[in-house]
Amino acid sequence: MSGFTQHELRRIETLRQEAAEPLDPVATGEPTRKTQVIAIYGKGGIGKSFTLANLSHMMAAMGKRVLLIGCDPKSDTTSLLFGGRACPTIIETSAKKKLAGEPVRVEDICFRRGGVFAMELGGPEVGRGCGGRGIIHGFELLEKLGFHDWDFDYVLLDFLGDVVCGGFGLPIARDMCQKVIVVGSNDLQSLYVANNVCSAVSYFQRLGGNVGVAGLVINKDDGTGEAQAFAKAVGIPVLASIPADESIRRKSASYEIIGRPGSPWASLFELLSDNVAQAQPVLPEPLSQDALLGLFDASAVGRDVVLEAASSADMMGKNHVERPSLEVIYEAA
Repeated sequence: MSGFTQHELRRIETLRQEAAEPLDPVATGEPTRKTQVIAIYGKGGIGKSFTLANLSHMMAAMGKRVLLIGCDPKSDTTSLLFGGRACPTIIETSAKKKLAGEPVRVEDICFRRGGVFAMELGGPEVGRGCGGRGIIHGFELLEKLGFHDWDFDYVLLDFLGDVVCGGFGLPIARDMCQKVIVVGSNDLQSLYVANNVCSAVSYFQRLGGNVGVAGLVINKDDGTGEAQAFAKAVGIPVLASIPADESIRRKSASYEIIGRPGSPWASLFELLSDNVAQAQPVLPEPLSQDALLGLFDASAVGRDVVLEAASSADMMGKNHVERPSLEVIYEAA
């Protein structure tokens, strides 16, 4: 291989040997760490914050120590848990403390309600920075505050699934969590995001990662079945189906927790809590775009549309002028 030094050639051969080694399988046994770190992904607006606020509240009511960390730049993960009140974010608190020459303390960023510990990473102001980089900075600060030594049964991380930059894929890329849970519904966009998350897990597993997908939570389930079909197609279980119920919508809009003992929905969130705890991470088989569209009625997703190629004349419109070719054609001798 010309152009390479002997050192570079040895390095290339080493990389080839590493690439040829068989991949480690996704962990399927009981988590080795006492704390289960679980990353929850889903399309923006699909109901991750609603699901997590009620799930964490029920887990705490069942005697578990739970830390909920919002990793969405909108900083709305804890809004339902705290009755609509904004929680000071790690990013803004860190910036203020730095200007004042003071260190960030746990009590500056972590708050409690109903037995749940919660915090928000936050993000930069619109147009003033990278949300993914904000997440990386936030976790670096948490590590300095002793994140790996904290004593919790569950750490739930709420991530925006629409965004594919490295910061939002941090838990999967760096094995920071043991498993991923996806929140979706019976609509194409939310399942498109769920499929992307499955693709990310599959990609990093091929690179030697050990994070798997533990399952799908179907929110606003209207019974049409596309989300169930998706879970079956990619090979992941459905952990719970939260119905499209008007009373649930109203209670959520008024910042009321329904995942508490004695509520009409207690059994649903008790089941979800148990399933989240016990679900084993698996390696999903993400769908192609056509296979994903195939879960839906053709008329609903435009599967019958035929692509019609545009020409140069189409692009020029009324300004198009046919010009003679400059190609020289030689007659046969």
